[in-house]
Amino acid sequence: QVRLVESGGGSVQSGGSLRLSCAASGYMGGHYRMGWFRQAPGKEREGVAAVDSYGSTTYADSVKGRFTISQDNAKNTVYLQMNGLKPEDTAMYYCAAGRAGYYHLAPDEYDYWGQGTQVTVSS
Repeated sequence: QVRLVESGGGSVQSGGSLRLSCAASGYMGGHYRMGWFRQAPGKEREGVAAVDSYGSTTYADSVKGRFTISQDNAKNTVYLQMNGLKPEDTAMYYCAAGRAGYYHLAPDEYDYWGQGTQVTVSS
């Protein structure tokens, strides 16, 4: 069983920055992928960024150039550095983990989910 705990959310003004952290516990061997997703009220959950066990990263077009995903294997932690935040980035952000599949940012590819952390960006 893999347990994921997110932290780092908060409220910022447009153009500001936040860094989300996801601490993972439990064993996940083989080729795995960690991802960040977000869900705004009334909208479907969407993939934001993902990193696999080889360090390969994937980003949604809406965050390319603004968000950076990274991982610290020694700490079993994945980070999402968010710069240039916009009001449309406002959402609950979730960390997820699963065996690496074909679709890097598809929620169905992930088996384990955290409880989420709220990000609110004001204009």
